[in-house]
Amino acid sequence: MISLTQALETVLNSTQDFGIEEIPFMKSVGRILKEEIRADRDFPPFNRVSMDGIAIDYTLFKSGQRAFKIEGVQAAGREQLTLKNPENCIEVMTGAVLPNKANTVIRYEDVETNNGYAKIIAEGIFDAQNIHSKGKDGRSGDLLIEENTRISAAEIGVLATVGKSFVKVAKQPKVMIVSTGDELVGVDETPLEHQIRRSNVFTLVSLLERLNIPSETAHITDDKSALKAKIKAYLKEYDVLLFSGAVSKGKYDFLPEVFDDLGVEKLFHKVAQRPGKPFWFGQKTFLSTGDSNLEAIDKYHKNTIVFGFPGNPISTFVNCLAYFYPWYYKSVGVETKQEMAVLGEDVSFRPNLVFFLQVRLQIENGELIAFPVSGNGSGDLASLVKTDAFIKLPNDKTEFKSGEIFNIIRYR
Repeated sequence: MISLTQALETVLNSTQDFGIEEIPFMKSVGRILKEEIRADRDFPPFNRVSMDGIAIDYTLFKSGQRAFKIEGVQAAGREQLTLKNPENCIEVMTGAVLPNKANTVIRYEDVETNNGYAKIIAEGIFDAQNIHSKGKDGRSGDLLIEENTRISAAEIGVLATVGKSFVKVAKQPKVMIVSTGDELVGVDETPLEHQIRRSNVFTLVSLLERLNIPSETAHITDDKSALKAKIKAYLKEYDVLLFSGAVSKGKYDFLPEVFDDLGVEKLFHKVAQRPGKPFWFGQKTFLSTGDSNLEAIDKYHKNTIVFGFPGNPISTFVNCLAYFYPWYYKSVGVETKQEMAVLGEDVSFRPNLVFFLQVRLQIENGELIAFPVSGNGSGDLASLVKTDAFIKLPNDKTEFKSGEIFNIIRYR
């Protein structure tokens, strides 16, 4: 059994680069950007009117003129007009280019229009008001979005603005999620008294969807030969295998033995934590030459990573968040920050293990407070719906006081 720190370090030392692909920008939400996005021209590209109203030469207003003859209308999307007479004005629409020889926009709410004239009825008018100056948001060539940014709706708008109809993003790993066990039946089946429905695989599918990683699922019964045959094929076809169950000490927990038979290198088995102690982690290495298996593997695929999570639902859940998520983020080049919260109640935990304690989060006086929620052990799947995160309590003491600050792993 190794420490959580050693386990996480081992996982992070096994990250992989799955390459880059170019996809339509509208399909890129949630993906990791793999190029810098720079302005292809100034932002905005012209002096942009930011209010519907009239455009004037401010020097005339400053000298006392308040009524201006309307000379024309500058609509958005139309070529720039020129103010022919500085004593006149041009009506302007939001988003339009500022007419040439005009330098100030007064909104319609501050003018009265009558018989082709606009009379300014407000004071406090100032030079260059209601104008979004050319290049104010960025100059041509400026860096707008950094590489390794996770693309959101905000980035989509910028991509569209600079004409990036296709964008380079990190390829996603090809993932298979496998459940094992004779006691499991399908979601739409009626289980017998000694059976339960499959749930862990769908929890994992959903956790991966949060990362925009598509996945496939399979179920294998507790038959060693069947496990071996199917896993052998999966190792060749997929970048990552996620297992739920069959990694502990039970009579039918065949996975560690099957992995060994198939040449999967065990990097660790069992971590000093609760829940999820029997966690198994390893990798299958494919040789760069002389291995016919390489025909089925693209040029970026050097290893198949294997996460063997314990079968209890909370164990599977927390291990995916605590290990697979950091492994994925490092693989695609994303830096993450640890989130902290204040413990809301005293907690006592005596085993010499890191304790992932389920908590409900609440903001009080500007602080994030984590209130422990008691469940019925790592098999209590229903308890997840009542909580928001795990707070990570270290194994260097047994008493944890309200007001102390610890790392949390959110799932809401």
